[in-house]
Amino acid sequence: MPPAADAPAILLERLTVRYAVPREMVNTLKEYAIRKLVRRIENDQLVALRDVDLTIRKGERVGVIGSNGAGKSTLFRVIARVRRPSSGRVVVEGRVAPLLEMGVGMHGELTGRENVILQGALLGFARAEMLERMGQIAAFAELEEFLDAPIRTYSTGMSARLAFAVATDVEPDILLVDEALAVGDERFRARCHERMEHLRDRGRTFLLVSHSLSEIRTSCQRALWIADGSVVRDGPAAEVCDAYHEWAASGAA
Repeated sequence: MPPAADAPAILLERLTVRYAVPREMVNTLKEYAIRKLVRRIENDQLVALRDVDLTIRKGERVGVIGSNGAGKSTLFRVIARVRRPSSGRVVVEGRVAPLLEMGVGMHGELTGRENVILQGALLGFARAEMLERMGQIAAFAELEEFLDAPIRTYSTGMSARLAFAVATDVEPDILLVDEALAVGDERFRARCHERMEHLRDRGRTFLLVSHSLSEIRTSCQRALWIADGSVVRDGPAAEVCDAYHEWAASGAA
């Protein structure tokens, strides 16, 4: 049965994600195998997200803020289907283009051109279609002269430009951007904002993780404040950013 016309782009119900953290360091594969065999591996549980309920409508621009380790990146990994939840329900409607970390998903020994084809394949596009898009992707990233060089020779900014160009050129239904704009120069960030405005005008949904409150205020209409794996505040971007800033300035726990 096709989804309803008013179905949300993202729906999370009682979402919980736990990580197993070893109590002792295991230095070699041999030691790990022996410990596993005699059942001497003991893990603690780290709860990255706990009982999160969240609905994001199609076309919304949502910023996600919080201190390091709060669970922001884990939230994006679940939405991008990179990480399976420990419990709860996750419904994502449409094609997702994740920019979780610059360089993640890029193969260092492959050229920029080959990585464009690879990223397109991961997003569900055929090789022929990505070859047709190659020129405009390289032009946006301003990497025409470097497209046949291995990614390992690229700077962080060059990798960021290429990853962003691929993810936004294919016009995903949902774009996830995790601190990706922080590595670019001012001109690159301005072009990124123009591209995101274009996606917004076409009714696309995007989520942005950033430690820059001004970035969230400028780019997003709604913001989520995540702390200790839970959404502690959800509302208009300016209001949530002001509350977070006051909390951060106060030095409160």
